[in-house]
Amino acid sequence: MNEMKLVFKSRLENEVFARTSVVAFLAPLHLSMETLMEIKTIIAEGVVNAMIHGYEGKEEGDVYLEVCYDEEIVIIDLYDQGCGIADIETAMQPLYTSRQDLERSGMGFTIMQSFADVFRVESTPGVGTSLHMEKKLS
Repeated sequence: MNEMKLVFKSRLENEVFARTSVVAFLAPLHLSMETLMEIKTIIAEGVVNAMIHGYEGKEEGDVYLEVCYDEEIVIIDLYDQGCGIADIETAMQPLYTSRQDLERSGMGFTIMQSFADVFRVESTPGVGTSLHMEKKLS
């Protein structure tokens, strides 16, 4: 498997960096536009969630993004060391948001889950959150 790792500050302008870096890394796969758009959306939603929810109340923290692939699958692991999620089941409900003060739809987890073949969230309050996503290329 080919693998890349990125660490970047939780500033909203770095979402574009993350998305663009992943697209460039996956270029050798010659993915369809549909698959590429789904992966870009997964990255965007995950990164923005880490920034807005993970580090809410803190100035900024690090977002960790690991992507690996072979000819059959793309695996994306994204994690932060932010505030964590106390109730993952509630957080995964469509339209739920912990930040009513922001104009957000509360659909991030739902969107990521719909585009990924495997989607897992693990979180510990006060420690951080990790997302594991797999996209089959068949």
